[in-house]
Amino acid sequence: MANIPGMQRPDLQALPQIRDRMTFLYIEHCTIGRQDGAITVTDERGTVHVPAASLSVLLLGPGTRITHRGMELIGDSGVTTVWVGDGGVRYYASGRPLTHRAGLLIRQAELVSNKRSHLAVAKKMYAMRFPDEDVSGLTMQQLRGREGARVRNIYREESQKWNVPWNGRQYDPENFESGDAVNQALSAGHACLYGLAHAVIAALGCSAGLGFVHVGHECSFVYDIADLYKAETTIPIAFEIASAQPDDISAAVRRRMRDELMQRHILERMTKDIQYLLTNMEDDPKPVEADVVRLWDDRVGTVRNAVSYGKVGEDD
Repeated sequence: MANIPGMQRPDLQALPQIRDRMTFLYIEHCTIGRQDGAITVTDERGTVHVPAASLSVLLLGPGTRITHRGMELIGDSGVTTVWVGDGGVRYYASGRPLTHRAGLLIRQAELVSNKRSHLAVAKKMYAMRFPDEDVSGLTMQQLRGREGARVRNIYREESQKWNVPWNGRQYDPENFESGDAVNQALSAGHACLYGLAHAVIAALGCSAGLGFVHVGHECSFVYDIADLYKAETTIPIAFEIASAQPDDISAAVRRRMRDELMQRHILERMTKDIQYLLTNMEDDPKPVEADVVRLWDDRVGTVRNAVSYGKVGEDD
């Protein structure tokens, strides 16, 4: 293989906006190493060089091994590493947020802590499911009722389309086999969607537990985001797989979900949708700052860190 030095490690102070650098790379059944400023991806077919500076998120699928030198480069380049299942449909663990700055996480915490902004984000989530309707004047109770009716209609339509009986969502989280075929397929499909949502949330440096529609669970925000896509992915796929009656429903659903999530570009859409929900995309975005730690102040918000304030005239 030719020597490919890769791109020069970026100056983290000069990084572009998160959404401008949101490049995901999924790899599986290979070994990851390092050559100069490039990540090497090696399997039986040979070696590919990937400039680390061009990546934001590295998704490590089954059969992946990584060297210490490779992980060192990934960490130095500010790349988020996420360990996932086949096709990214399960989330196992992650390391390092995309940027050293916690701006998006702070924004999420601010929005969820204020009743008015919390309500506004929750309504935005519901509005995304009714793009042709104005739901701004509806209460949360009315929105939940509207959403419930929408989902019931989808279940009814898919049941008729695939000739699969539907008697409601009935399942035992502790016993996968307890549900009928379509409920098992729904559980398997939802798990795939939750895994992908969790991976994207971790990559953006957000909190999985700070939800707006769902609250009180460590994965509340994961459920919020996943619910935006169930109607077009997990529900129709569950009825399709249940009608085929495969020997292993869970495996069949995972394979079908993997392909559908890729075809519909759900990962990219989740990235944009989370930023849309948590930020005002019409405002000029502020640049990403790295390794910037500030001190909280009750009057002005934040002040500079690493300053001896006792020597600049502050009262004792």
